[in-house]
Amino acid sequence: MSTTHDNGAAGTLPCIAVAGASGFVGQALVHTLRARGHRVRALARRPLPTLHPDNVVLSSFAQFDKLAQALAPARVLLHLAARAHQTQPGADQNDALFAANLDVTQALLHAAQTTSVARVVLVSSIGVNGRRTPPNQPFTENDHPAPVEAYARSKLRCEQTVEAFCRHAGMAHVIVRPPLVHGPRAPGNFGRLLRAVSSGWPLPLGAVDNRRSLIGLDNLVDALALCAVHPAAAGHTYLVSDGQDASTRELVCWAAEALGTRTRLWPVPELWLRRLAVVVGREPTVASLCDSLQVSSERIRDQLNWQPPLTLRQGLAKAVEPLRPTR
Repeated sequence: MSTTHDNGAAGTLPCIAVAGASGFVGQALVHTLRARGHRVRALARRPLPTLHPDNVVLSSFAQFDKLAQALAPARVLLHLAARAHQTQPGADQNDALFAANLDVTQALLHAAQTTSVARVVLVSSIGVNGRRTPPNQPFTENDHPAPVEAYARSKLRCEQTVEAFCRHAGMAHVIVRPPLVHGPRAPGNFGRLLRAVSSGWPLPLGAVDNRRSLIGLDNLVDALALCAVHPAAAGHTYLVSDGQDASTRELVCWAAEALGTRTRLWPVPELWLRRLAVVVGREPTVASLCDSLQVSSERIRDQLNWQPPLTLRQGLAKAVEPLRPTR
């Protein structure tokens, strides 16, 4: 596929469709792309916080005609739409999550095939690689996938579907696997951890000595914007991170420093934390705080000359900004 066909006419910015535009990453991505001069078709299943003529709300991505019409002006589709968590544990819920994510991906691909979309960028998950890494052995794109959770298994299947479909349809594809994303008002365990630090309550994490790769919201958005248009990105999978790994203990200390509050950490042995997690049914939460998970982002840095705009500590400072006490 030629560069001109992939990215639009020479000297112009391609119109980009963002599916999943109402999510934590999607909202930031739409804002950044529009600020950079792209026309952005923002597709979501609930209204976006700001009104714009190119925002499209769909009750379901199964609405083929409306979806194809929404994608019609776009040259690039950034696919972030996904169901991340089942509301209740169990095999049926896992199967429903798997099917929902695959159905959305297939619907987007079939609709895109009828339009001028020439590149599909899928936002996947580092969970596709596995749950944890051995010490000093970061994940790379060459590692064999080993997803554990239902969400990660669904993302691997979505990757395989995108790759096969785009190859058959003559479209370019790019896959991006981020680790945990931090930023202002981040959802999930990271947001809860920052709120706990902000509250000043003692945390039993003083003895945790793991290594974690993260990516700040601004850094992830910047990488996705680059993958949407860079000719050399086509056909590749990229792991992305802030480029600096840290322990959970360090993250707590740095967040407290950015908040201007005291760090209160109890040195509870990690084994005790894991045993308590089993008793109270919080194994995944404690694993996310204690396990090591490192990624190498050398490929995207080398091939696309990408550099994260913010350091990890700069990103953490932005992440805690909404939690700073008002004066």
